[in-house]
Amino acid sequence: MLKLALPKGSLQQPTLDLFAKAGYDIYVSSRGLRPASNDPELDLYMIRAQEIGRYLGEGFIDCGITGYDWAYENGAELEDLGELPYSRASARPTRWVLVVPEDSPIRTPEDLQGKRIATEGVGITRRYLEEKGIDAKVEFSWGATEVKVPDLVDAIVDVTETGSSIRANKLRIVDTLLTSFPHFYASPAALADPWKREKMERIHLMLEAALAARDKVGLKMNLPEARLPGLLERLPSLRRPTVSHLAEDGWVAVETVIDETVVRHLIPDLKEMGAEGIIEYPLNKIVP
Repeated sequence: MLKLALPKGSLQQPTLDLFAKAGYDIYVSSRGLRPASNDPELDLYMIRAQEIGRYLGEGFIDCGITGYDWAYENGAELEDLGELPYSRASARPTRWVLVVPEDSPIRTPEDLQGKRIATEGVGITRRYLEEKGIDAKVEFSWGATEVKVPDLVDAIVDVTETGSSIRANKLRIVDTLLTSFPHFYASPAALADPWKREKMERIHLMLEAALAARDKVGLKMNLPEARLPGLLERLPSLRRPTVSHLAEDGWVAVETVIDETVVRHLIPDLKEMGAEGIIEYPLNKIVP
Protein backbone atom coordinates (compact mmCIF):
# COMPACT_ATOMS: atom_id res chain seq x y z
CA MET A 1 0.00 0.00 0.00
CA LEU A 2 1.08 3.54 -0.75
CA LYS A 3 0.19 6.06 1.96
CA LEU A 4 -0.95 9.21 0.17
CA ALA A 5 -2.00 12.45 1.92
CA LEU A 6 -4.43 14.85 0.25
CA PRO A 7 -4.99 18.42 1.48
CA LYS A 8 -8.06 19.02 3.61
CA GLY A 9 -9.52 22.50 3.38
CA SER A 10 -9.59 24.99 0.53
CA LEU A 11 -7.50 22.79 -1.80
CA GLN A 12 -9.55 19.66 -1.09
CA GLN A 13 -12.16 19.87 -3.84
CA PRO A 14 -9.80 21.06 -6.61
CA THR A 15 -7.47 18.19 -5.67
CA LEU A 16 -10.26 15.59 -5.72
CA ASP A 17 -11.41 16.95 -9.10
CA LEU A 18 -7.88 16.66 -10.48
CA PHE A 19 -7.50 13.07 -9.27
CA ALA A 20 -10.87 12.18 -10.79
CA LYS A 21 -9.78 13.57 -14.15
CA ALA A 22 -6.57 11.55 -13.84
CA GLY A 23 -8.64 8.37 -13.32
CA TYR A 24 -8.61 8.11 -9.51
CA ASP A 25 -12.10 8.35 -8.01
CA ILE A 26 -11.83 9.28 -4.33
CA TYR A 27 -14.79 8.96 -2.00
CA VAL A 28 -14.85 11.30 1.02
CA SER A 29 -17.61 11.27 3.63
CA SER A 30 -18.67 14.53 5.27
CA ARG A 31 -16.56 13.81 8.38
CA GLY A 32 -14.20 11.16 7.08
CA LEU A 33 -10.44 11.72 7.16
CA ARG A 34 -9.65 8.31 5.63
CA PRO A 35 -11.26 8.34 2.17
CA ALA A 36 -11.62 5.32 -0.10
CA SER A 37 -10.73 5.17 -3.79
CA ASN A 38 -11.01 2.96 -6.87
CA ASP A 39 -7.30 2.09 -6.50
CA PRO A 40 -6.87 -0.68 -3.90
CA GLU A 41 -3.14 0.07 -3.63
CA LEU A 42 -3.75 3.52 -2.11
CA ASP A 43 -4.09 4.18 1.62
CA LEU A 44 -5.50 7.72 1.72
CA TYR A 45 -5.43 10.41 4.40
CA MET A 46 -7.11 13.82 4.44
CA ILE A 47 -4.73 16.15 6.31
CA ARG A 48 -4.48 19.93 6.44
CA ALA A 49 -1.99 21.19 3.87
CA GLN A 50 -0.03 22.93 6.62
CA GLU A 51 0.78 19.56 8.23
CA ILE A 52 1.42 17.27 5.27
CA GLY A 53 5.06 18.28 4.85
CA ARG A 54 5.81 17.52 8.51
CA TYR A 55 4.26 14.04 8.36
CA LEU A 56 6.14 13.31 5.14
CA GLY A 57 9.41 14.51 6.63
CA GLU A 58 8.90 12.27 9.66
CA GLY A 59 8.13 9.26 7.44
CA PHE A 60 4.54 8.66 8.63
CA ILE A 61 3.21 9.23 5.09
CA ASP A 62 4.82 8.09 1.81
CA CYS A 63 3.72 10.97 -0.41
CA GLY A 64 1.26 13.82 -0.58
CA ILE A 65 -0.03 16.95 -2.26
CA THR A 66 0.69 20.22 -0.50
CA GLY A 67 1.70 23.71 -1.45
CA TYR A 68 5.32 24.67 -1.95
CA ASP A 69 4.66 27.38 0.64
CA TRP A 70 3.84 24.89 3.40
CA ALA A 71 6.80 22.68 2.53
CA TYR A 72 8.96 25.81 2.77
CA GLU A 73 7.29 26.80 6.03
CA ASN A 74 7.93 23.40 7.66
CA GLY A 75 11.50 23.11 6.37
CA ALA A 76 11.11 19.32 6.18
CA GLU A 77 13.39 17.11 4.11
CA LEU A 78 11.15 16.14 1.18
CA GLU A 79 11.60 14.76 -2.32
CA ASP A 80 9.85 16.98 -4.88
CA LEU A 81 8.29 14.90 -7.66
CA GLY A 82 7.01 17.98 -9.46
CA GLU A 83 4.85 21.07 -9.45
CA LEU A 84 1.11 20.78 -10.12
CA PRO A 85 -0.09 24.17 -11.38
CA TYR A 86 -3.60 24.46 -9.98
CA SER A 87 -5.07 26.51 -7.13
CA ARG A 88 -8.12 26.91 -4.99
CA ALA A 89 -10.17 29.20 -7.21
CA SER A 90 -8.14 29.71 -10.40
CA ALA A 91 -5.12 28.55 -12.37
CA ARG A 92 -3.01 31.26 -10.74
CA PRO A 93 -0.42 30.53 -8.05
CA THR A 94 -1.15 31.62 -4.52
CA ARG A 95 0.98 34.50 -3.24
CA TRP A 96 2.15 35.30 0.26
CA VAL A 97 2.03 39.08 0.43
CA LEU A 98 2.99 41.76 2.93
CA VAL A 99 -0.13 43.86 3.51
CA VAL A 100 -0.88 47.13 5.31
CA PRO A 101 -3.90 49.46 5.47
CA GLU A 102 -4.30 51.75 2.45
CA ASP A 103 -3.38 54.83 4.53
CA SER A 104 -0.45 53.21 6.37
CA PRO A 105 2.87 55.11 6.34
CA ILE A 106 4.62 51.78 5.61
CA ARG A 107 5.69 51.92 1.95
CA THR A 108 8.64 49.54 1.78
CA PRO A 109 9.64 46.38 3.67
CA GLU A 110 12.36 48.38 5.45
CA ASP A 111 9.64 50.48 7.09
CA LEU A 112 8.76 47.40 9.15
CA GLN A 113 11.82 47.84 11.36
CA GLY A 114 10.64 47.46 14.97
CA LYS A 115 7.03 46.83 13.89
CA ARG A 116 4.63 43.98 14.66
CA ILE A 117 3.42 41.52 11.96
CA ALA A 118 0.67 38.86 12.21
CA THR A 119 0.63 35.82 9.92
CA GLU A 120 -0.08 32.11 9.69
CA GLY A 121 3.19 31.69 7.79
CA VAL A 122 5.56 32.53 10.62
CA GLY A 123 8.53 30.67 9.12
CA ILE A 124 8.00 32.21 5.68
CA THR A 125 7.84 35.70 7.19
CA ARG A 126 10.84 35.30 9.48
CA ARG A 127 13.04 34.02 6.66
CA TYR A 128 11.95 36.95 4.49
CA LEU A 129 12.81 39.47 7.21
CA GLU A 130 16.16 37.80 7.91
CA GLU A 131 17.10 37.95 4.21
CA LYS A 132 16.37 41.67 4.19
CA GLY A 133 18.03 42.37 7.55
CA ILE A 134 14.82 43.67 9.10
CA ASP A 135 14.15 43.27 12.83
CA ALA A 136 10.39 43.01 13.41
CA LYS A 137 8.16 40.99 15.74
CA VAL A 138 6.27 38.15 14.00
CA GLU A 139 3.29 36.57 15.75
CA PHE A 140 1.15 33.61 14.69
CA SER A 141 -2.39 34.37 13.54
CA TRP A 142 -5.13 31.76 13.80
CA GLY A 143 -7.19 33.39 11.05
CA ALA A 144 -9.19 36.51 10.16
CA THR A 145 -5.79 38.14 9.81
CA GLU A 146 -7.10 41.11 7.80
CA VAL A 147 -9.04 42.54 10.77
CA LYS A 148 -5.91 42.84 12.92
CA VAL A 149 -4.47 45.86 11.11
CA PRO A 150 -3.96 48.57 12.17
CA ASP A 151 -5.37 48.22 15.70
CA LEU A 152 -3.53 45.06 16.80
CA VAL A 153 -0.54 44.87 14.44
CA ASP A 154 1.21 47.17 11.97
CA ALA A 155 1.14 44.73 9.04
CA ILE A 156 0.11 41.22 8.09
CA VAL A 157 1.47 38.56 5.77
CA ASP A 158 -1.41 36.71 4.14
CA VAL A 159 -2.08 34.42 1.21
CA THR A 160 -4.03 35.50 -1.86
CA GLU A 161 -4.79 34.38 -5.40
CA THR A 162 -6.64 37.33 -6.91
CA GLY A 163 -6.18 40.08 -4.31
CA SER A 164 -9.94 40.68 -4.17
CA SER A 165 -10.21 40.11 -0.40
CA ILE A 166 -7.31 42.49 0.20
CA ARG A 167 -8.94 45.22 -1.85
CA ALA A 168 -12.34 44.59 -0.22
CA ASN A 169 -10.78 45.16 3.21
CA LYS A 170 -9.12 48.42 2.05
CA LEU A 171 -5.62 47.02 2.37
CA ARG A 172 -2.53 47.53 0.22
CA ILE A 173 0.18 45.07 -0.87
CA VAL A 174 3.71 46.23 -0.08
CA ASP A 175 5.65 43.20 -1.33
CA THR A 176 5.34 39.55 -2.37
CA LEU A 177 7.26 37.10 -0.19
CA LEU A 178 6.57 33.85 -2.00
CA THR A 179 4.52 32.36 -4.85
CA SER A 180 3.27 28.81 -4.58
CA PHE A 181 1.52 26.02 -6.46
CA PRO A 182 0.81 22.57 -5.02
CA HIS A 183 3.61 20.02 -5.46
CA PHE A 184 3.65 16.24 -5.32
CA TYR A 185 6.11 15.45 -2.52
CA ALA A 186 7.50 12.13 -1.29
CA SER A 187 9.38 11.08 1.80
CA PRO A 188 13.01 10.08 1.11
CA ALA A 189 12.33 6.59 2.52
CA ALA A 190 9.35 6.01 0.22
CA LEU A 191 11.27 7.18 -2.83
CA ALA A 192 14.02 4.66 -2.03
CA ASP A 193 11.47 1.82 -2.25
CA PRO A 194 11.31 0.66 -5.93
CA TRP A 195 7.61 -0.31 -5.86
CA LYS A 196 6.52 2.90 -4.12
CA ARG A 197 8.70 5.03 -6.40
CA GLU A 198 7.16 3.54 -9.53
CA LYS A 199 3.65 3.91 -8.10
CA MET A 200 4.23 7.57 -7.24
CA GLU A 201 5.76 8.33 -10.63
CA ARG A 202 2.75 6.78 -12.38
CA ILE A 203 0.32 8.84 -10.29
CA HIS A 204 2.30 12.00 -10.97
CA LEU A 205 2.32 11.27 -14.72
CA MET A 206 -1.47 10.95 -14.75
CA LEU A 207 -1.95 14.13 -12.71
CA GLU A 208 0.31 16.05 -15.09
CA ALA A 209 -1.60 14.62 -18.06
CA ALA A 210 -4.91 15.76 -16.53
CA LEU A 211 -3.54 19.27 -15.98
CA ALA A 212 -2.17 19.40 -19.53
CA ALA A 213 -5.69 18.72 -20.85
CA ARG A 214 -7.20 21.55 -18.80
CA ASP A 215 -8.96 24.15 -20.97
CA LYS A 216 -8.23 22.18 -24.16
CA VAL A 217 -10.56 20.26 -26.47
CA GLY A 218 -10.26 17.92 -29.42
CA LEU A 219 -11.57 19.04 -32.78
CA LYS A 220 -12.20 16.89 -35.84
CA MET A 221 -13.76 17.62 -39.21
CA ASN A 222 -13.94 16.60 -42.86
CA LEU A 223 -12.61 18.98 -45.50
CA PRO A 224 -12.10 19.19 -49.26
CA GLU A 225 -8.43 18.34 -49.78
CA ALA A 226 -7.89 21.46 -51.89
CA ARG A 227 -8.74 23.58 -48.83
CA LEU A 228 -6.21 21.82 -46.59
CA PRO A 229 -3.26 24.25 -46.97
CA GLY A 230 -5.44 27.19 -45.96
CA LEU A 231 -6.82 25.26 -43.02
CA LEU A 232 -3.37 24.34 -41.75
CA GLU A 233 -2.36 28.01 -41.79
CA ARG A 234 -5.47 28.98 -39.83
CA LEU A 235 -5.57 26.10 -37.38
CA PRO A 236 -3.75 26.52 -34.03
CA SER A 237 -2.77 23.15 -32.62
CA LEU A 238 -0.90 21.54 -29.78
CA ARG A 239 1.08 19.49 -32.29
CA ARG A 240 0.78 19.07 -36.03
CA PRO A 241 -2.81 18.02 -36.76
CA THR A 242 -3.59 14.51 -37.92
CA VAL A 243 -4.69 14.38 -41.56
CA SER A 244 -6.04 11.23 -43.22
CA HIS A 245 -7.71 10.55 -46.55
CA LEU A 246 -11.38 9.58 -46.66
CA ALA A 247 -12.93 6.89 -48.84
CA GLU A 248 -14.38 9.63 -51.03
CA ASP A 249 -11.75 11.08 -53.35
CA GLY A 250 -10.77 14.69 -52.77
CA TRP A 251 -11.70 14.73 -49.07
CA VAL A 252 -9.59 14.48 -45.90
CA ALA A 253 -10.30 14.13 -42.19
CA VAL A 254 -8.47 16.52 -39.88
CA GLU A 255 -8.11 16.08 -36.11
CA THR A 256 -6.31 18.36 -33.66
CA VAL A 257 -6.16 19.67 -30.07
CA ILE A 258 -6.70 23.38 -29.39
CA ASP A 259 -7.50 25.79 -26.55
CA GLU A 260 -11.20 25.75 -25.72
CA THR A 261 -11.41 29.56 -25.82
CA VAL A 262 -10.44 29.51 -29.51
CA VAL A 263 -13.25 27.20 -30.61
CA ARG A 264 -16.06 29.75 -30.64
CA HIS A 265 -14.09 31.91 -33.06
CA LEU A 266 -12.67 29.07 -35.12
CA ILE A 267 -15.70 26.91 -35.95
CA PRO A 268 -17.50 29.61 -38.00
CA ASP A 269 -14.25 30.14 -39.95
CA LEU A 270 -13.92 26.41 -40.58
CA LYS A 271 -17.48 26.28 -41.85
CA GLU A 272 -16.73 29.11 -44.29
CA MET A 273 -13.70 27.15 -45.52
CA GLY A 274 -15.93 24.20 -46.45
CA ALA A 275 -15.41 21.97 -43.40
CA GLU A 276 -18.21 19.48 -42.66
CA GLY A 277 -19.03 17.17 -39.78
CA ILE A 278 -17.19 19.38 -37.28
CA ILE A 279 -17.01 17.71 -33.85
CA GLU A 280 -15.70 19.21 -30.64
CA TYR A 281 -15.03 16.77 -27.79
CA PRO A 282 -13.66 17.12 -24.22
CA LEU A 283 -10.25 15.81 -23.15
CA ASN A 284 -9.31 14.23 -19.84
CA LYS A 285 -5.57 13.76 -20.34
CA ILE A 286 -2.76 14.82 -22.63
CA VAL A 287 0.50 12.91 -22.26
CA PRO A 288 3.41 14.67 -23.98
